[in-house]
Amino acid sequence: MLEERESIGKRIRRQRLRLGMPQADFAAAVGKTQGWVSKVERGRIELDRSSTINEVAAALHCHPNDLIERPYVAGNASENQWQVAAASILRELRRYDLTPVFDGAPRSSAQLWQETARLHRLRDAAANVAILRELPDFLREARALAESGAGHEREEAFGIYAVCCKFAHTAAHTLGHPELIAMACERATWAAQRSGDAVLPAVADWMRVWDMWATADWEDSLALTDKALRSIDSAYEAGEPLAVRAWGTLQLRAAVSAARANNPGETEDRISLARAAAVRLDTPVAPVFDRHSLTFSAGNVQIHSISVQLEMGDHAKALMLHERADPAQVATLPNSRRGHHRMDLARAWLWDGRRDKALAELEEAERIAPQLVRNHPIGRATLRKIVYAERAGTREKLRRMSDRFHLDG
Repeated sequence: MLEERESIGKRIRRQRLRLGMPQADFAAAVGKTQGWVSKVERGRIELDRSSTINEVAAALHCHPNDLIERPYVAGNASENQWQVAAASILRELRRYDLTPVFDGAPRSSAQLWQETARLHRLRDAAANVAILRELPDFLREARALAESGAGHEREEAFGIYAVCCKFAHTAAHTLGHPELIAMACERATWAAQRSGDAVLPAVADWMRVWDMWATADWEDSLALTDKALRSIDSAYEAGEPLAVRAWGTLQLRAAVSAARANNPGETEDRISLARAAAVRLDTPVAPVFDRHSLTFSAGNVQIHSISVQLEMGDHAKALMLHERADPAQVATLPNSRRGHHRMDLARAWLWDGRRDKALAELEEAERIAPQLVRNHPIGRATLRKIVYAERAGTREKLRRMSDRFHLDG
């Protein structure tokens, strides 16, 4: 991971020169000094905040993946096979309005919803490659059911198709496939509008908010979140479980947007609203099938409250909140969320000067969700900073020892 084909600084410099943009102009566009830009381009400053990477990419009129080498090409060919599955999914999504190619009769919507439970489990385990391999057949069958079914059964088929698009969207974000990200989001919106599910269009907007972060459109992402929240507000007030779950997770999305816009007041308000939604979910109700596969709970609110502090650069508050967090609530989260959380803690400890704790957290993140962490730009940036700091520390120790031994440099 350390010996990438090209550093992010070199990629930034090449894109800046391609645009004919002087360092001073680029610095003004991202609200930094020319000295900061120079250090970034020379690899002296590591970009380990998503908001900064997104803002740099927006200023350079490119996708963040162009700067952080995603999709990451692994040395082991088997680790790159997910791109074959991604191409199959894109093929299915492109022919969304054509007669589906499916042999035999599709299963009922009830049976297909049951089958999506396997995708939920894979998502929770952060097994994104396995998810992509499952999806082409799922999409074909759901589309075939929508073509042959009628009434409620047809609407349910579109709901299944939309949720499959959501799984593709999440996996594509994790592995780094911008074309699949964009198309999965578009098709999810298309299918959600035909599903008869009053909450599903808001879930599609939740996906769009994530995509807006890539271009650092913080205000637009907040506006879209509020639009989605208004669409399910009455269902939330009525206490409908799926609406409460969606409403809470949309507030968490808004908290991240506000934090990246460096708006601490808005960030805290959104976290508080999400916390209130989590309390409503804890009220005893009959079990409900989470057909939208949204990870929302009191534990998820806790780890987001820590994450947004890091987005705003306050690692001390993030560590304080970590000390106050309930480990039992965090432990109930799926591997995908706990892996992200451990990466956040690694950054916090690194910024606090505790490389030993940072490395321990990063190792734990990799153990929990290896596919996620090894392909994540923040995970890789954090590891690079630890290694380079260790190298520098070792060099300094050797220099001092050489001085004591009266050795020539």
